[in-house]
Amino acid sequence: MTSGAGEANIPLSFMRKISSTVARSGRFARGPAAEVAAFSESVSFDWRLWRHDIAGSMAHAAMLHRAGLLTRTELKSILGGLTAIGREIAAGTFRWRPELEDVHMNIEAELTCRVAAGAKLHTGRSRNDQIALDLRLWLRDETIAVGQDLRTLQKALVALAEANVAVVMPGYTHLQRAQPVFFAHHALAYVEMFDRDHDRLGDSYDRLGVCPLGSGALAGSTLPLDRAFVARQLGFVDGRGRPRLTENSMDAVSDRDFAIEFCAICALIGVHLSRLAEDMILWASAEFGFIRIGDAYTTGSSLMPQKKNPDVAELTRGKSGRVIGNLMSLLTLLKGLPLTYNRDLQEDKERLFDTADTVRACLRVMAGMLSDTTIHAGACRAAAEDPQLLATDLADDLVRQGVPFREAHHLVGAAVAHAEKAGKRLDDLTIEEWRRVSAKFGSKASGVFDLDRAMRRRALPGAPSPREVRRQLARWRRVVGNPELP
Repeated sequence: MTSGAGEANIPLSFMRKISSTVARSGRFARGPAAEVAAFSESVSFDWRLWRHDIAGSMAHAAMLHRAGLLTRTELKSILGGLTAIGREIAAGTFRWRPELEDVHMNIEAELTCRVAAGAKLHTGRSRNDQIALDLRLWLRDETIAVGQDLRTLQKALVALAEANVAVVMPGYTHLQRAQPVFFAHHALAYVEMFDRDHDRLGDSYDRLGVCPLGSGALAGSTLPLDRAFVARQLGFVDGRGRPRLTENSMDAVSDRDFAIEFCAICALIGVHLSRLAEDMILWASAEFGFIRIGDAYTTGSSLMPQKKNPDVAELTRGKSGRVIGNLMSLLTLLKGLPLTYNRDLQEDKERLFDTADTVRACLRVMAGMLSDTTIHAGACRAAAEDPQLLATDLADDLVRQGVPFREAHHLVGAAVAHAEKAGKRLDDLTIEEWRRVSAKFGSKASGVFDLDRAMRRRALPGAPSPREVRRQLARWRRVVGNPELP
């Protein structure tokens, strides 16, 4: 190999030797057993950190040049080599070598084969602080992406709510009809849930924004490294552009709180998705008949030709258990580890990657399904017109007449029991029957069962009156139009 100007001439054979042993040191007489190499490699999954690994290496190289540890020519050759490797990885032509264990060693070994100065790139750096950096860089991107996917789902919910703003349906407790609400109000409940998730992502993004590079294996370096420069290069800065650095080198290389926090947020997103999926599964059933999910988001049966199954919703509900399991795995992984870095931490990546992939896929497919869902307004209205849903309104009416609520609650319950015994709807009871239950029921008792009037009376902030629902829709249109994290 011919080195660039200003570099020492290093034989190609020596470069090859470095590339084949770069993950080990002169301490070892021979390489690992084949089964150990296969057992311990991580490049089969951590290769996806390549963009962030290269970005971190470029910033580190620039810092080494500023510190006088690389010449300008060496820096230029390293940056050029890393750029070329990045292009090859993006094009799918780069050959990943499992014997080099991980993404870091694969890139560095290939760089060293191509550029003599590549042998200097690891100066003042350990794979411990390198992977801590790469994961933070990768997770910053994924956090933003999950936030955008959440906004897309929220937009789909808001759009479906707006298209069905006048549809009234039963709200449920204990899966029993409880009180009437607008479908839009029900949909916006999920928008509210997912917005808390979006806020949590914003909070976690802020904690992600500290740079661990320069922590070395665990005790920093005796070399004149400029950690602040690297932090600025990689965007680890506060709102005033000041660098944000980890403050304890031991914690910096062993900390995975940021990964656990992301997985915890995603687990909660998964729970919220599962609850939404469950509602849609119920509503799509013949027993409810409230919605129709489009053909593109349902499947048939291998035996029963009439079936139309809500598989997308069911899979989303199922995958929530997967992301919850990933969170438990990471918590268990960390709970017994002494400071600082331990190889156990290699197990964090697959769980972290799978969580991000799974949650993002669920968010996207659920947004698509909502956009291809039709609400059956008539079926919703028919269910909401069950007069028992306004039993509480009747109790409230008695309260307005001075009846203590506990007594009013008892009297309305007695009226419901009487109607059931008589085989009548509650709103079909005669004045005589109402008065037989209690003289406190006046001639206007049946007037409470006007559904549209009852909805207009639910005018408290956060309640499902037509005016309040429209106000909330307007608010959410503004909120979900902003994809940025807080």
